[in-house]
Amino acid sequence: MDTIHLNEWGFVSNKPFVIAGPCSVETPQQLDATVGQLVEKGIQVIRGGVWKPRTRPNSFEGVGEIALPWIKDVKQKYGVKFATEVATPYHVEKALKFGMDILWVGARSTVNPFTVQEIANALKGVDIPVLVKNPVNPDVALWIGALERLNQAGIKKLGAIHRGFSNFNDHTYRNSPLWQIPLELKTRYPYLPLINDPSHICGKRDLIQMIAQMALDLDMEGLIIESHIRPDEAWSDAAQQVTPDALNVLLSQLHVPSPSAENPIFKSKLELIREQIDEVDRALLATLSQRMKLVEQAGIFKKENDVALFQIDRWKKVFQSRPEWAVQMDLNPDFIKELFRIIHVESIREQSKHMGE
Repeated sequence: MDTIHLNEWGFVSNKPFVIAGPCSVETPQQLDATVGQLVEKGIQVIRGGVWKPRTRPNSFEGVGEIALPWIKDVKQKYGVKFATEVATPYHVEKALKFGMDILWVGARSTVNPFTVQEIANALKGVDIPVLVKNPVNPDVALWIGALERLNQAGIKKLGAIHRGFSNFNDHTYRNSPLWQIPLELKTRYPYLPLINDPSHICGKRDLIQMIAQMALDLDMEGLIIESHIRPDEAWSDAAQQVTPDALNVLLSQLHVPSPSAENPIFKSKLELIREQIDEVDRALLATLSQRMKLVEQAGIFKKENDVALFQIDRWKKVFQSRPEWAVQMDLNPDFIKELFRIIHVESIREQSKHMGE
């Protein structure tokens, strides 16, 4: 992709790049009061939803375009940049008319290539930063496809927002972070700005700092955080918004690590540790290879004795015992559980080759 780095957008200087503001623009008074306090805390790029795509009908879906003049007023009063979500060409038209500085494509739009293409077509010939949230489902190709459509429409000030992924089984986060997916995007496109949205990942304000710090530890360039003058009275997403004062404290406690170190002693020690990791990885692969050969033997034996491929009692035993072993070895049992799910799928595939012979 042909993109312009974040530092060349003309209004980004510090790391992390912070966008903050209410989930939704509700009233002129709420917007003015929130922006005023955020500016006092040093925030210069404000976010605010005008049109709010919601999961279910009869939810608050934003006040709509009547909010655009209010935004224009606070931009002039406080000298801030403003970012808002667009989901249709009409949204694009109105947002540009009222001088929005940054647009973002939401997760529900990213999941639909037709919607993204319509937005991209509406932006042809426009020089404006556009951020693309990851799709609600964990699909890096779909995320990349949305970014490519906008880039091909001529958008070069392009960035990605990591806002987490839907996961029915996650009881901690509103949207599971699944860090490996944004890291895969960053690996493929290291020049592409990657901004973390801890508000939508967490769904509750007390987890935001932890997720924001993790994002910075993973070298993400920025944060987009929801902030409201009175969060508990917010018309949408009340539980995940923080006051401007709380945001200021949160940001002050974040640490931005260096992406690399030139200290020769550090580099030498790190290289030694990495060499040891490489050796352990080789041993892991050798052990895994040995396991798959035993799986192959089991598959042949089942075929010879006309026994079903999938043995539920055996799988239950494996699925129960491996996480228990993990705890004894100071490993995360959830990680090991997921690892053995993957191993089991490959084991079934390997055994099925022999069942058809």
